[in-house]
Amino acid sequence: MTLARKLGPIPCLLNFGTYYPASGLAGFCTARGASLLAPATSKLSLIQPRHFSGSAVSYTVLLSIVLLASVMTGCSSFKVVMDSDLLIQAPEYPAQQVKSVKFGSSEAREDPDQKLSSSRSGAALVQGFTVLAETTLLDPIIRPVSYAKAYYGLVLKSVGGFLQRTAINRFKFPALESMPIPPVTNAPAMDLAEWERELDGIVESRSSTGKIRFLIDGNEYFPRLADAFNDAEDTIDIRTYIFDNDDVGLEFANILRTKSKETDVRVLVDGLGDLVATNLDSETMPVDTELPSSITNYLRYESKVRVRVQSNPWFTGDHVKTTIIDKKLAFVGGMNIGHEYKYDWHDMMMEVTGPVVKQLQYKFDKTWAKAGLLGDLAYFARSLRGYKRDPAKDGYPIRIMTTSIHNSEIYRAQIAAIRRSKNRIYIQNAYFSDDSILYELAKARRRGVDVRVIVSSGNDNGVMKLSNESTINTMLKNGIRVYSYPGMTHIKAALYDGWICLGSANFDKMSLQVNQEINLGTSHPETVQKLLDRVFMPDFAASKELYEPIPLRWTHRFAELIADEIL
Repeated sequence: MTLARKLGPIPCLLNFGTYYPASGLAGFCTARGASLLAPATSKLSLIQPRHFSGSAVSYTVLLSIVLLASVMTGCSSFKVVMDSDLLIQAPEYPAQQVKSVKFGSSEAREDPDQKLSSSRSGAALVQGFTVLAETTLLDPIIRPVSYAKAYYGLVLKSVGGFLQRTAINRFKFPALESMPIPPVTNAPAMDLAEWERELDGIVESRSSTGKIRFLIDGNEYFPRLADAFNDAEDTIDIRTYIFDNDDVGLEFANILRTKSKETDVRVLVDGLGDLVATNLDSETMPVDTELPSSITNYLRYESKVRVRVQSNPWFTGDHVKTTIIDKKLAFVGGMNIGHEYKYDWHDMMMEVTGPVVKQLQYKFDKTWAKAGLLGDLAYFARSLRGYKRDPAKDGYPIRIMTTSIHNSEIYRAQIAAIRRSKNRIYIQNAYFSDDSILYELAKARRRGVDVRVIVSSGNDNGVMKLSNESTINTMLKNGIRVYSYPGMTHIKAALYDGWICLGSANFDKMSLQVNQEINLGTSHPETVQKLLDRVFMPDFAASKELYEPIPLRWTHRFAELIADEIL
């Protein structure tokens, strides 16, 4: 039985992917929320008063935090929304076979590999209140600059975004759509040398050098990651939105716990991401998997792994996914550590070597410092120390671009790239809600540029699914070719003539204006061609091209509003 049925009419307002005739919201809210409610609800009969002290309010607060986290992220376990007309019933999850061993017990000390648990529900309660307390009470004290900046960024995103969106939709798009759509011109591509000089004024950090190797899907990435962990000699530094509490997360946690005996291992996860990981399981995960109550506590338990959970001032987040080995090898891209990334989703990471890794290490070190007890003070101190740049060695120019609160190099660079493109623009992204980028793509198409976008036929975020469908209609109306990838593609990649930009950032407001993100850009011809050969051309072939607009309902308009104002 779902939580919505147990609570009666309340879920009519918070109906996340589960159908109730009275709600009128069927197919609107996230199926990921349905995936959340099911496992949480299946444990309601197991919850003891000691976990909740008899307070329904406590569980309500926790649930609200988790629901907010699940709506605001596009990177958690889910039941994919395959079609807005499909009514999705929350699945009934079998209870996980978790051994009940409390921290510090003699039994646990006798077997350090024993999986630890009170209950995942109890752990989720603690984590939920920890996120809430740190965000509202601790951050203003130890991270006052970050706290104020987050508030300022969200206000500017909402107010400025509303004004900009109104101008685009009321005036700019109608004027543009009155113009005819020309055929694709196949014009010569932009001057890449001139473009790189322009980027020097857009991106604050200078271009570095290195090499990129693409790792497509979990079957390429995770074995390579395991090898890199096992080969590490000095340091392993992981910065990820979600270190999932599932079979894959457990597998890599065990590798890191063992490796920490001889190597310095640091793991940095996002607070909301960690909370989501505690509560959601992939449907394809083996049902007999024994899981700890908290993957971060399990990483720390009887090991030398150092874990820091980042705070979320005003519910902003760190969406970056980088792993750095011995300060010489890095993995950058869109994959968290979890079951769906290894087995279920289409995704990509980059294996990066060369001097550019030093820049990535510097960014990790600053973020690690800020996540500690000294907060902003430690961050500024680490920033002042800087880092020593290695001289250019073998490799080619690679540029790191970031998003921080209301300061997005990724956004500015891609807007400029769209405006400068003359021949082709190819984009693959599951979350597409930014009006400015959509308008610039429509303008590029009016210049005769070949503009193509790959979106998911399935999406782990029902709000974004519906918002995407509105976006698809706008694209089709403006001559942009749209391809629906079968299943869930989590790849975040773009090609502008001969320059590529790819990494962790989505094409939504949070990734482009608020959350922490890292993308890499390069115009190295061989690397650009490899991305075409390994990602874009195969995915165009595997996808279904859309020609007809999607019928829209009021739920699409509401979802678009939520995507614009919250996501």
